[in-house]
Amino acid sequence: MVEQRSATEVLRRFNRTYTQRVGVLEESFLGLGRPLAASRLLFEIGAAGADVRGLRLRLGLDSGHLSRLLRALEDEGLVVVTPHPHDGRRRHADLTGHGREELDRLEDASRARADSVLDGLTPGQQVRLAEALATAETLVRTSGLSLLEVDPAGDLAATAMARYVAELDARMPRGFDPGPLPPPETVVVATEPTDPDVPVACGGLQTLAPGIGEVKRVWVDDAWRGAGLGSRVVRHLEDLARDRGLDLVRLDSNGALVEAIAMYERMGYTPIERYNDNPYAEVFLERRLSLG
Repeated sequence: MVEQRSATEVLRRFNRTYTQRVGVLEESFLGLGRPLAASRLLFEIGAAGADVRGLRLRLGLDSGHLSRLLRALEDEGLVVVTPHPHDGRRRHADLTGHGREELDRLEDASRARADSVLDGLTPGQQVRLAEALATAETLVRTSGLSLLEVDPAGDLAATAMARYVAELDARMPRGFDPGPLPPPETVVVATEPTDPDVPVACGGLQTLAPGIGEVKRVWVDDAWRGAGLGSRVVRHLEDLARDRGLDLVRLDSNGALVEAIAMYERMGYTPIERYNDNPYAEVFLERRLSLG
C-alpha cells in the first residue's frame, strides 16, 4: 500500500509530467494566444452559456480573478455577460459567434494535443491510461467534497432524504414506500461543487440507547460512486458517534442493496439479530468503535 507521503510525491511527479505534456506551462495555451485560465473559461461557458456564480464555484476562482478573466474575454469579443434571465442579482455568460468559433479551435487543438500523448502508446497502453485517468479523475473530484452537518428539518436534508427514498424505491423488488420519515437526529450532506443546494451524498445518525448509535439513510448519487464516498460518509458518522461517547453503531439494510452491504462488511460491520421493526430491513449489522 502506498503511504500518504509516497502518494503525495507520486501526485506531484504526475502533475509535473502532465502539465508539461499538455502545454500548461506555455504562455499561450495550445498556441491560441491566451493563457490556460482564459481558455478553460471559454470551455466552461461552452455553447450553452453559464451562470457566473456557478463558474466561480466550479473552477474555485475568487470573484475578482474571475471578473478580470471575463472582462478580458469580453474585450476580445468572445463573451458577453448579461444579467441572469431569472435573477437580476446574478450574471450569465454566453459565447458570441466569434467565441463559438474560438471554442471550436480550442477543442480541435486540445484533441490534437491529447492524440499526441496517446500516439506513443500501444492500443493496450492507451486503454490502461484511459482507465487509470478515469479512476484518478473520480478520486480527485471526490476529494474536493466536504461533508457538513445540516439542519435535519431543513430543505437540503429533505432533498437528500427524498433522493435516498427514490433510489430505494427503484431498487427494491417490492418498492419502498415507508410513508413520512422523521429525520435522524444528525444529518450530514455533501453537495455539488457548483451548486450548494444540490446534494450528492448524505447519511444520518441517531442514538438508539446509552452508548449505542445507528447509522441511517446513507446515499451517494450515481455520478459520484466508485471513489469511496459512501464509506467516507459512514466513517464521518462514526467519528460523530465517538464524539458523543457512543461505542457501538448499528445499521440495517435490504438484501437488494448488495453493494452497500458489501461496503459495510469491508468496513468491519458484522451480522447481528434483528434489532428493530423496520419491515424493509433484512440485514442487520453492527461495529464496535474505539473511543481511544
